[in-house]
Amino acid sequence: MIELAHISKWVNVGGNRTFILKDVNLSIKEGEFVSIMGPSGSGKSSLLNVIGMLDNADEGEYHFLGEAVHAMKEKQRTALYKQYIGFVFQAYHLIDELTVYENIETPLIYQNTKAAERKAIVADMLDRFQIVGKKDLFPSQLSGGQQQLVGIARALVAKPKLLLADEPTGNLNSKQGEEIMELFKKLNTEDGVTIIQVTHSEKNAEYGTRIIDLLDGRIVNS
Repeated sequence: MIELAHISKWVNVGGNRTFILKDVNLSIKEGEFVSIMGPSGSGKSSLLNVIGMLDNADEGEYHFLGEAVHAMKEKQRTALYKQYIGFVFQAYHLIDELTVYENIETPLIYQNTKAAERKAIVADMLDRFQIVGKKDLFPSQLSGGQQQLVGIARALVAKPKLLLADEPTGNLNSKQGEEIMELFKKLNTEDGVTIIQVTHSEKNAEYGTRIIDLLDGRIVNS
């Protein structure tokens, strides 16, 4: 599903090149549940953003479902992302001006899902995450944990083939965190969703079928 070959990303500081990712080679099959671990600043989120097509590598090749992402124009990449990828961000990235309901509905609008169908799918998500009573609130009226649940619901609503999660339980209490990890496991085993999560938690990492360790932008163990 995912093939990264010699992926590097850098920033230029005072004429010197500082690598964020360095010569990353990675292959992920459809149906895998991969956990990426490593200390802060090791390039975990940057790697996730490259895989999620939110960021470009400066060097190397990226193939997703046989498509050469590195050779695509931004518009093509965006279309591919919207069709196949769900992203759970550490900082939520909810749209402040939209209600909980509208935030969750947004990916379905991008996919041109009919209004009646959208209504049913969103209702199901609100129910699944026990946030029906919050549907007309705005993100600023929610706690961090509630915003995270809305972000996860939004990532899953369009039934992505690939779910990317950056510290998905970082703002949840331990019970909520466990429920989310169990939900991810179920999505992976029963629905066949490929999942890549970035986590600091050994416990969460063990939900995955494979752990990748990053250090200074390089894969040290996969």
